[in-house]
Amino acid sequence: MIAIAKKTTAAAKKVEKENKSSGKAKKILQPELNLGIVGHVDHGKTTLVQALSEKWTDTHSEEIKKGITIRLGYADFSVYKCSDCESPQCYSVNESSSCKKKGELLRTISIVDAPGHESLMATMLSGTAIIDGALLLIAANENCPQPQTREHLVALQIIGIKNVVVVQNKIDLVSNAVAKKNYQQIKAFLKGTPYAAAPIIPISAQHKVNIDALLQAIQEKIPSPKRDKELSPLLFVARSFDINKPGIDYQKLVGGVLGGTLKQGTLKVGDELELKPGYNSQKRGKTVWKPLLTKIKALKAGNDDVSQVHPGGSVGVLTMLDPGIVKSDAFVGNVAGIPGKLPTVWYDLNLEVNLLERVVGAKDDLVVEPIKMNENLMLNVNSAATVGIVNELKKNSLKCSLRIPVCAETESRVTISRLLGSRWRLIGYGIIKE
Repeated sequence: MIAIAKKTTAAAKKVEKENKSSGKAKKILQPELNLGIVGHVDHGKTTLVQALSEKWTDTHSEEIKKGITIRLGYADFSVYKCSDCESPQCYSVNESSSCKKKGELLRTISIVDAPGHESLMATMLSGTAIIDGALLLIAANENCPQPQTREHLVALQIIGIKNVVVVQNKIDLVSNAVAKKNYQQIKAFLKGTPYAAAPIIPISAQHKVNIDALLQAIQEKIPSPKRDKELSPLLFVARSFDINKPGIDYQKLVGGVLGGTLKQGTLKVGDELELKPGYNSQKRGKTVWKPLLTKIKALKAGNDDVSQVHPGGSVGVLTMLDPGIVKSDAFVGNVAGIPGKLPTVWYDLNLEVNLLERVVGAKDDLVVEPIKMNENLMLNVNSAATVGIVNELKKNSLKCSLRIPVCAETESRVTISRLLGSRWRLIGYGIIKE
């Protein structure tokens, strides 16, 4: 079923050649932080990504057509600081500062651009599982909070994101009085949450106004987390795709690419790689899931080809998997790592449940009703999204069978959403138990 790609890429060969050289290979500063950008639809998230990274992350055809983000977008940017400039003008995403002098490179950051549209909340909730800190984007020309603004904030709390910077965007579209009123709405919205003291930075992403102040806030309020590179590697797969162009000669085919973030450990070119839960097939009328084994042919951190990757930032992994089975995000939600070292694959989940008082994201103020037997729930864990059917209920716990199995560690947090009308609405979270 699975064909092996015939050739490595030129980039992979180049890296291998550098590895065999005298050890003077190009030193690359890999991203050390995954920074999520979340917020209501059309509040300017993708425009801000472009202002920071000069990359437009909405590249899917439907995204361009509809003007919204459908899949998780990724881009990297670097933060520079000029010692001769005053704060915050000393911060820049370019090596050359406002005074035209060369700035010091402080760190490189990966951005995860999450969808804000209410019908795409499962994708957003999957994205929050792979970020270390977040920018909460709120448009100054709309009242705060909007439905998805509230939902995203609760999602950040549920998965334990502590470091948040609030970005008040589109200040170029409103008067000073309206901007101040919106600022007070934001403060009132944040009151009583873990983010009440979060800095609120007014900007215009469209015109790149006050980006230096935003960079300063990111540097001061969202530090890079400590990583354990000695643990067995765990890669959360958030994208998978085929990079071969139509009509390519079969001898030039390259394997499928996995995109995601490394939670722990280190991956190197040449490492064996296992993916779980893997792929599904039919056996005696039943759907079974089988893990996949492959080999890493090349690695990419940002725009650079590297011989190894460490935790922090989004990475690209070129494999020897048949690109036909990897394309179109077919392996999103999988976990990849060293064969035999991956967490459990769960076909049923035992969850210790914590429900919210109110339904998040709904325009009406709805009370969260108790979970019912045989109810379908949307569950998000790591980068996976699946539906669980409740078949056992206790006071503060439940057991559910999964339509699509997930690979996750015990004690992992799982967000729980309920179908209300035609939309999945966040109602709480669970902890995986044995």
